Amino acid sequence: MTTEPAVLPEMPESRLRLRRFLTPLPYILLGCSTALALLAPGQTARDRLVTAALATAAAAWALLMYSLRPPAWKRRTGPMLLYAGVQLALVGVLLTRQPIFFVFATIGFVQAYEVLPPRWAFLEVFLTSVLINGLAFGVPDTVAWVTTSATVVALQTFLIGWFGYLGYRFNEQTEQRRIAVTRLRTALAENAGLHAQLVEQAREAGVNDERQRMAREIHDTLAQGLTGIITQLQAAERVRDDPRLWRHHVDQVHTLARESLAAARRSVAALGPRELEEARLPDAVADLAARWSRTSGVGVRVETTGEARTLHTEIEITLFRAAQEALANVAKHARALTAAVTLSYLDDVVMLDVRDDGAGFDPAAVPAGGGADGSGFGLRGVRQRVERVQGTLTIESEPGDGTAVNVTVPALSPEARPA
Repeated sequence: MTTEPAVLPEMPESRLRLRRFLTPLPYILLGCSTALALLAPGQTARDRLVTAALATAAAAWALLMYSLRPPAWKRRTGPMLLYAGVQLALVGVLLTRQPIFFVFATIGFVQAYEVLPPRWAFLEVFLTSVLINGLAFGVPDTVAWVTTSATVVALQTFLIGWFGYLGYRFNEQTEQRRIAVTRLRTALAENAGLHAQLVEQAREAGVNDERQRMAREIHDTLAQGLTGIITQLQAAERVRDDPRLWRHHVDQVHTLARESLAAARRSVAALGPRELEEARLPDAVADLAARWSRTSGVGVRVETTGEARTLHTEIEITLFRAAQEALANVAKHARALTAAVTLSYLDDVVMLDVRDDGAGFDPAAVPAGGGADGSGFGLRGVRQRVERVQGTLTIESEPGDGTAVNVTVPALSPEARPA
């Protein structure tokens, strides 16, 4: 997910008003000083022309280096030191011509912390104070005058410099907070987008999980039931001349049809197998194996080892469905004479083993996604169920040497939550 770069909010209205005031201030102070200087008596035309020329140079310098300065210069000390140094020199020259230019000289106090870092700004405040107190009314030539001027310079430098520094720090912190708020808003907007994306992904994952669940349930109920019905109908077709055997297979068809219909309804309702509601897992597996043996004609031995205990519902459903699928595969493919089902309760895991003495097969030759006719889907569904509860499925088989299916799952209690 891509996001646009953060855009800083516009400058607050209070700072905009201050900036609108500071931008024309040098020209206002210089203009007032120049007008008063040109009106002062006792000057020749040449004096006034030189004063006007110096004032124009000061205005042009302020326009070029302050008002029209590139934005990048605001973060560079070198150009601003040049601006402040030349401006102080021009102020000094103007003060030697007319003391009234101390009005313009005060711009050094105002601009110091706006254009320079704190230590350089403090120096500009000091030099501005020296120029005003040392040149505006003549160079001090008595001890009292020198003492007074030095005291005024010290007080001005300390007070203006200190309060200017406090203002600088306040503005800096305000700017940092403004940037932090902007970044926080951007992060919140990004998080909102990520949250929406995660919600959509979770919804899609939930839909996919539900599709897989329904596919497994349909296979475990309708598909296996229909397979059993077809098997019984084929058997009935072969013994149609024997009414007793024919009736037996037809009764099996009726039983399988009723069980498949009930199981299908329960699958749609997202309920577990009926057998697990009516009995504990070992008894449900034993009953499943007995019914399977009667239907398939294959002898089966069921054994439970360890101390049987109630497990989390999803764990028990996983083991029951695994036993159901493994026995169904024995009936369909193994051509076995006997099978064995073992349920083992250990300390932290429960294992289900289903073995047969049938034809066996090469597990590596079975496509991962099952065959084109749908074969293999059952074991894939069992594997998905087992992995969903952090278990493992292992299949051992060789052609002519039977098959062993092992399922190992965590022995979670009913209160536990599968990962």
